[in-house]
Amino acid sequence: MTTRNSLGVIHSQKAGRRVDYLYRISLKGLIRNEKGEVLVVKGSGRDWWDLPGGGMDHGEDIQSALAREMKEEVNLEGSFSYSIISVDEPAYLQVHDFWQVRLIFKLTPLTMEFSPGDDADEITFINPEVFKDSTSEVERRIYQYIKK
Repeated sequence: MTTRNSLGVIHSQKAGRRVDYLYRISLKGLIRNEKGEVLVVKGSGRDWWDLPGGGMDHGEDIQSALAREMKEEVNLEGSFSYSIISVDEPAYLQVHDFWQVRLIFKLTPLTMEFSPGDDADEITFINPEVFKDSTSEVERRIYQYIKK
């Protein structure tokens, strides 16, 4: 038996075993300034804050995908170091009709110069404590990531 959605095969049964899974990989960058504030973005057409980042394209490596997404959202130019700090549980995004896994990276850019990129309406540094009791699950996650 094979289960499908608009994006293709989700899984199929072969000899009683699932053999294929499709997930969108989302890479997010946690960047903090000297005050401990977190760089956040309101993506185009969105009314909530999130960490800058987005989907990894097929054939990209992690560093290239992070660099592209940081350029698209916060106009980050230049080098940065990164390390993974969290992996969210897979989640089904009904509005997009796909499953997604978010990987959260601590990013340390060489330069701390940012401006809204092509995929962002607004960016700013915010004290992450303001997200602790937010009504937005995405914003509450920002607070949780800083604890890791």
